[in-house]
Amino acid sequence: MEQLKNDFLTELNSCLGNHPEKESILQEYEAHLEELLIEFLNIENEAEVQDKVFQRFGTPDEIAAIWEEELSVTPSNMKWLFISVNIFFFGGGAILTLAHNVFDWTWLKGLWNQLTSIPILIALIYMVFWALLGYEIGKGFGHKGKKVLKRTFILALVPNLTLMFLTVFKIIPREWFHPLLTETFIGLCIFLTILLYPLCLISYRWGKKASV
Repeated sequence: MEQLKNDFLTELNSCLGNHPEKESILQEYEAHLEELLIEFLNIENEAEVQDKVFQRFGTPDEIAAIWEEELSVTPSNMKWLFISVNIFFFGGGAILTLAHNVFDWTWLKGLWNQLTSIPILIALIYMVFWALLGYEIGKGFGHKGKKVLKRTFILALVPNLTLMFLTVFKIIPREWFHPLLTETFIGLCIFLTILLYPLCLISYRWGKKASV
């Protein structure tokens, strides 16, 4: 088993060439290989074990190709994509809220009433967005994605905190959000905001594991 692991890592080292993250990639795959090979201790045929390793991770050539492709996906692009989507959510919500309070349109009032009748569902959908953020960064950047996640999280959270501040201190009239903005819903929003980073971190680790 030890020889199989060493052969795999040696070939992967060769396939990675001059990849800037080579050492970290090798360390990560070594750790995953050790975990995986423990599962296969009852298999005596090394060829069968090797096939199972390739099925789980891919061949060293395939792994190197994946990591080479990921070099083209820059952390900056990924970060600004999620920030832009978050701003889109808030921008769309702001426009809808403003229009609802300014214009006396029947269809808009109907849409507003429908949306404000399902606040918990809206909050859960938004939490899914943050979970997806963590997962995609983990899957796209692996071990080096944690810094990307932190920067993206902080920047993407700015609209949330700004709206919360403006609302709590009544700079934006709470009546604009009637009947959505009850004390219970405000408390729920604060609670879910506290949960956002742990949720992103768990999703990041899941995505990181899926990248292997």
